[in-house]
Amino acid sequence: MMFERFSSDARAAVIGAQEVARRRGAGSIEAVHLLLAVSEQEDGAAVRGLDAVGLTAPALDRLATATESADAFDGDALAALGIDLDAVRARTDAAFGTGALERAGRRRRRGHLTFTNEAAKVLERSLREALALRAPAIDSGHVLLALLHDEDTSACRTLVAALAERGSDPAALRAVLTGQGSSGDRGRAAS
Repeated sequence: MMFERFSSDARAAVIGAQEVARRRGAGSIEAVHLLLAVSEQEDGAAVRGLDAVGLTAPALDRLATATESADAFDGDALAALGIDLDAVRARTDAAFGTGALERAGRRRRRGHLTFTNEAAKVLERSLREALALRAPAIDSGHVLLALLHDEDTSACRTLVAALAERGSDPAALRAVLTGQGSSGDRGRAAS
């Protein structure tokens, strides 16, 4: 199985994604949960790459929440019905606390959470990233490279928005993760 080829930081990211999904009240593990899990690691190829381009776990978490909210509520469609989503959000936050609308309907789940097809594809693509770089194992950097691949995912949109906030872009992160960046050797050895 592919999981046997994962380094310790990549395995920790997969396990961490389940913890992130639970914390956020999700019913399954999504690609954005993998992104947040790699960003929260103390060390590893992905977190070193994120550090090199100035990204932090709190910034990614904040943007992931905003992206999830935008995905969950189509403001243009609601506006066509005469509903001002910003006004609804402001009133809900005032009555129930900041982020109440986003928390609504989310419950902590017990038991094993499954990966969405999108998240499973990220893990499969991480293998392809490792093979393309002739790496002996799949590390969290390969997972992060795989997350950059599909622009239609909330994980990629979150990552791109965070990079833009820091004055960077996906190409700069890719260069750091593949060892072509100006930050020098990024320590690709598996943990």
